[in-house]
Amino acid sequence: QVQLAESGGGLVQAGGSLRLSCAASGGTFSKYAMGWFRQAPGKEREFVAGISGSGVYTYYSNSVKGRFTITRDNAKNTEYLQMNILKPEDTAVYYCAMRRTVALVIDVRDYDYWGQGTQVTVSL
Repeated sequence: QVQLAESGGGLVQAGGSLRLSCAASGGTFSKYAMGWFRQAPGKEREFVAGISGSGVYTYYSNSVKGRFTITRDNAKNTEYLQMNILKPEDTAVYYCAMRRTVALVIDVRDYDYWGQGTQVTVSL
């Protein structure tokens, strides 16, 4: 059974940075695409960034492109989300997700496993 565990969330001032990590266990990590999603109060869960199983291909939502970077270390079964130039509108619970294919996808319905989420709060 695959398990995902996020860490690295917290409170940061606007313009600051945070790095989220997602440790995976119970699966063949390098075969699976990974993604980051976020959900703000009263809003639907939205795609933030995705990465293919090999790590070669990445994709970002327009709202974070140029500020966030998704990476993965298949030797450590871990993916990361480096978040720079954070804005108050980035405040949300951030979730990592895994899909049982190598190709990245952006639809929340296409992911098979989810972490419990980590809170990111950006203050003015």
